[in-house]
Amino acid sequence: MAQHSLLNISGKDGVRQRIQALRQELNLHAHRYYVLDAPTLADAEYDRLFQELATLEKQHPELITADSPTQRVGGAPLAQFETVAHTLPMLSLENAFDSDDLVDFEERLFRFLHSTEPISYVTEPKLDGLAVELVYEEGLFSLGSTRGDGVLGEDITRNLKTIPAIPLRLLTPDGTRIPQRLEVRGEVFIGLADFKKLNEERAKAGESLFANPRNAAAGSLRQLDPKITATRPLDFYVYGVSDPRPLPCAHQHALLQYLGSLGFKINPLVHLCRNITEAISQFTQLQNQRSELAYDIDGMVVKVDAFALQERLGAKARSPRWAIAAKFPASQATTRLLSVEFWVGRTGAITPVAILEPVRVGGVTVSRATLHNEDELRRKGLMLGDTVLVQRAGDVIPEVVKPVVENRTGQEQTITMPTACPECGQPLVRAGQEAITRCPNPNCPAQRVRGLIHFTGKSGMDIEGLGKKAVEQLVNQGLIQDIPDIYQLQIETLAALDGWGYKSAENAVRAIQGSRNPTLAKFLAALGIRHVGEVTAQLLARHFTSLDRLVPAGEADFLQIEGIGAQMATSLVDYFQDPAVLEMLDRLKALGISIQEEKQGAEAGGGLAGSVFLFTGGLTRLSRHEAKARIKELGGQVATGISRKVTHVVLGDSPGSKLSKARELGLTVITEDEFLRLIGR
Repeated sequence: MAQHSLLNISGKDGVRQRIQALRQELNLHAHRYYVLDAPTLADAEYDRLFQELATLEKQHPELITADSPTQRVGGAPLAQFETVAHTLPMLSLENAFDSDDLVDFEERLFRFLHSTEPISYVTEPKLDGLAVELVYEEGLFSLGSTRGDGVLGEDITRNLKTIPAIPLRLLTPDGTRIPQRLEVRGEVFIGLADFKKLNEERAKAGESLFANPRNAAAGSLRQLDPKITATRPLDFYVYGVSDPRPLPCAHQHALLQYLGSLGFKINPLVHLCRNITEAISQFTQLQNQRSELAYDIDGMVVKVDAFALQERLGAKARSPRWAIAAKFPASQATTRLLSVEFWVGRTGAITPVAILEPVRVGGVTVSRATLHNEDELRRKGLMLGDTVLVQRAGDVIPEVVKPVVENRTGQEQTITMPTACPECGQPLVRAGQEAITRCPNPNCPAQRVRGLIHFTGKSGMDIEGLGKKAVEQLVNQGLIQDIPDIYQLQIETLAALDGWGYKSAENAVRAIQGSRNPTLAKFLAALGIRHVGEVTAQLLARHFTSLDRLVPAGEADFLQIEGIGAQMATSLVDYFQDPAVLEMLDRLKALGISIQEEKQGAEAGGGLAGSVFLFTGGLTRLSRHEAKARIKELGGQVATGISRKVTHVVLGDSPGSKLSKARELGLTVITEDEFLRLIGR
């Protein structure tokens, strides 16, 4: 690319031409970055071009146009929003909640059309964001508004201009014809990772937190000061137009392809289905993918594909007949906070747990939810007796989002953190800047139980038959108090317990005996050492190769390992200098438990030795747990975060932000099929 200088642009025409060239190049690269997720220009070079354009426009303000990239930063604050009338109403959709409802939807279409000819559908993820309309005049973005009541919305043009995924001027590749006026509709949203980061920043600034990504997106779009909106990580997917008749498209799926050619971002999970059975299958698949997506969805929209059929079907008062929203079970609900219990974890961490009036959330009944730690409890301002908003984080872990302050009666009570361990009575401590209060007693019975559960669980030795309830029962019966006790359990002893039988006892003891020769990495991960997870356990095993070399190591030895910091090194030294730990290791050795030495280099034998894998997006042909286990079997490692140490990024469905970062770092990206070939599946 030719280099330009502000000094060698002569005359007004030269300035105008350079400004036009800069705008065209910057808009092209912004489209590749934000819409196609395929950047071809380094960030520093983009910033240099942007600064050159900003300087030229400052020197020649009369040459500034509405489609300039510099106009995304936001203008002066507004006193209030103006009202905008939609040319055609933005109707809402009727809801379906299961496959029967979708079949009923199609039968209604057949009855209305007096036909049973097969109908094709387009399915689209129903984003939990804010619907907007964008108006383009002669290809230039001129007006943007909220849905409002469907007939009247609010003019938020200047806020929408700050969203990089919304084109300020439409692309016209290969002479693509666009109408003089085009009214495009889509969803503004905030991704889950960006939402988390936004709330973390607000927490640090002492500001109130957004309850969910939808509220964050709506609040960001309705800022009277566009400069505030410009700081928010808003994104956009297009899903249609107000009137497709003037366009060269006869079907919904063709319309989306056409809009993509104009520069709009199209959701990659849009699917063309030949019949309602395929649409139902897609609904199930999308529901299974939901927790892996980088953004919130609350269902799937099903639309009749052919515009000719859509026109025949028409609309009712508030909704079109040719589309329906298939909704997932609600992932948020309100209920009452009855009490708070304080749970002691295996590292001594004290976690407040909300005891709730049972409520259905995301298809399951929730009666308990995490409150994380004391700081989180105080920041949310919760009180006993509050009405609270509850959600299932990732549709799995229930958590309390916030109190519904408007519902308070004055009878609510303050929640008091304990000063002594609820299990052993030891005074609690809170070190330095940590947010977590801990019980410092290593012999605390609760910590011992949690530690044993971790040791036998899937992240530890994965001993079949010794799940959480079984371990708690064995501890309560006085049969196990420490890890070595597990290896002294007898079939007859277990078979005599309530809920057991000879066969289940035999299977459990067989599984225990099968765990007597673990790899060093697996054993270290099972011990539950603070700050040491599966990845760190692999690093330690590869570096020291044996437990005998690891146990006497000092902080300096641990700090030599890339990926291990001071906090982790201190934790390791403290753990292996504890006399109780040394006694436990001696007992295991006396019982014949043999920790395998880690092989290095050519001895490792695994075809993936030296490889580090990172997953982004959902796998469809095996679970993450299975994939990670296979990688470790073959001598490879699994990373949890992006870095230059990662050798392979495995690309699943709906990959998150890790993908763009991987491309920035030039890492090898492979598909799920390529990964399966690598691991011999």
